[in-house]
Amino acid sequence: MTKKAQYRQFCEEEKTIPIFSQPWHLDSVCFDGEWDVILVEKGGQIAASMPYFIKQKGPFKHIAMPWLTKMLGPYIVPKFKGGKKEQSIVKALIEQLPEVAHFNQNLHYSIKDWLPFYWKGYQQTTYYSYSISGLQDLDSVFKNFDSDYRNNKIKKAKELVTVSHEGTVEDFYRIMKMSFDRQNTKLAIPLDFLKKYDQVLVENKSRELFFARDEEGRIHSAIYLVWDKERAYYHIAGDDPELRNSGAGILLVWEAIQYSSQVLGLDIFDFEGSMIPGVTKVRRNFGAKQEAFFNIERFDSVLFRLLRFLKR
Repeated sequence: MTKKAQYRQFCEEEKTIPIFSQPWHLDSVCFDGEWDVILVEKGGQIAASMPYFIKQKGPFKHIAMPWLTKMLGPYIVPKFKGGKKEQSIVKALIEQLPEVAHFNQNLHYSIKDWLPFYWKGYQQTTYYSYSISGLQDLDSVFKNFDSDYRNNKIKKAKELVTVSHEGTVEDFYRIMKMSFDRQNTKLAIPLDFLKKYDQVLVENKSRELFFARDEEGRIHSAIYLVWDKERAYYHIAGDDPELRNSGAGILLVWEAIQYSSQVLGLDIFDFEGSMIPGVTKVRRNFGAKQEAFFNIERFDSVLFRLLRFLKR
């Protein structure tokens, strides 16, 4: 049995492996390269796994993050976590990584100790996400919203729009593209890719679309929600720039939080992070708490590093 075949079986047994590390998710997002996986076994069972995405750029091979993948990094079976035994396992994973010109990967929240990477010459940057926990107590969640959100924006939006799941991926893409256009930012994700990606998530019962429409049928805002066994993720979103003042985007977040709690039975709503000051403020206005994760990087090719620097 190949490592990937072992990993597919492992993911069926380990229910808490995050969505971004699921084989079917990797199959869908690693279209311009290949994904593989490293495994560490203890006592005849898999103790840890580490999927990675490897790309070819000219003469260089490098490990990068695939599209629409917030984090990968090691998954360690709970009984093997903590202290020296976890460090030993992560070290064993690192030693199996292929030789590449550049390594860049976001580790999962659960990895709190990046020392094994440091000891192997990797560098670390701390990034932050924002999440809301305790979704089973929605009253408390709502009370933690900024008072302007609770008393004004959400009430106003309810008078102007209706929330539903009725809409296509094309509808969502059009609204998402409007947000990018407003910021004069190129939308890197093609529609064809998003349609194929969406089909995979639908097949795996791991996504829902939320649309806010007014009486004229205009879409004010849209959210693409995904989830695994532990978290719901505010994965992608978009707003019509001319209709942003309706507050529909804020209402949709509240609707997605309620859906995550009442329909999915989850306890954590994850905004998937941002380091942008304005976005950070909005996340905090929902009562979300900061949650750190590590970006790990190493250059093993001076030429590749120079080319990357010149490109930036």
